[in-house]
Amino acid sequence: MEKGTNRAKSVRIKLFFTLCIAIAFVIFILMLLNNFVLERIYVSMLTTRDIHESTKILNYILIVIDFVIIIGSGILSSFISKKFTEPIIELDHIAQKMSNLDFSQKYEIDDTEDEINNLGKSINIMSEKLEKTINQLTVNNTELEKDIERKSKIDEMRKQFISDVSHELKTPIALIQGYAEGLVENVNADDESREFYANVILDEANKMDRLVKQLLELMKLEYGKREFNNENFDIVELTKEVIRKCNVMLEENDVKVYFNYENAIIANADAFYIEQILTNYLTNAIKYSKEKDGERKIDVNIDLNNETRKIRVSVFNTGDNINENELQRIWGRFYKIDSSRNREKGGTGIGLAFVKAIMNNYKNDYGAINKPNGIEFFFELDMEFPENT
Repeated sequence: MEKGTNRAKSVRIKLFFTLCIAIAFVIFILMLLNNFVLERIYVSMLTTRDIHESTKILNYILIVIDFVIIIGSGILSSFISKKFTEPIIELDHIAQKMSNLDFSQKYEIDDTEDEINNLGKSINIMSEKLEKTINQLTVNNTELEKDIERKSKIDEMRKQFISDVSHELKTPIALIQGYAEGLVENVNADDESREFYANVILDEANKMDRLVKQLLELMKLEYGKREFNNENFDIVELTKEVIRKCNVMLEENDVKVYFNYENAIIANADAFYIEQILTNYLTNAIKYSKEKDGERKIDVNIDLNNETRKIRVSVFNTGDNINENELQRIWGRFYKIDSSRNREKGGTGIGLAFVKAIMNNYKNDYGAINKPNGIEFFFELDMEFPENT
């Protein structure tokens, strides 16, 4: 308290001494002028001895002196007030900026120890603390928003999963229930019929298991809960491997695949998920291919774009085109152009939604394009990522 009082007195002392100096300066000027006036009067009286004329001269001189004193006092007062108000105006400007959450400007501290200087120090300290506090609050608020968003996504994912499962499992559950009741009621007593019923139940149970697992994986991809193991790999070799795995299906459907690439093309992604995309595209192409110009065929192509550093993989199959209005909708989960199409073909209806989720994670392009005599599905990959960077 005593320290604060001493500081408060310091500026008043400074002001007092400043005014004393100013008054002393004015008195000094008055004394000089007074001597000058007396000398002039004395000379006037010696020369003219005319008191009236001397009085007139004295009056003029006093008027001039008064005018000079008034102007000088005004200038001196203006200078003194400016010296004391400038830091106050600066502090007010800083305070206004702080009220708008702008803490960039700070008061320039000098070596003087007075309350204005100390007020500037206090405002600087307060500005720094407020800035740190607000920044911390902003960070905490951002984390809170992210946490709320994460919880919201998890809740949305849970609701979507329950909705999808409850919708898609109705048919297999109904089939299992029907055939199980047939076995219990011994509708067909022969061993062959019972084996058929049991196989249907087993097949539908396997479909349910596969569907639930795929749905869980799709949810993780769509809501960013899946981490990718990105690495450099040969997309040509991976494509050949997928085609080899589909050989039996190709022979059963009498479909011929054209893929004529020998040199390695290195891409950077998670090879496991890219294999799933290729498998999905190729199996769909086999299922829905139709004979055109006397041939059922699939063309697999890989194109490089060195400018964009992208690899474009496309799978074309002869067959029917998809209505333009459907081309964007087919990427939704369980969307069926033909309501019986997926069950008849043995699919779960989420293959293209799976492709969409993977590509969205990589922020790469994908799609389907109608072509003469068929349709082409494509996706893009990033080129090889340098190992030494």
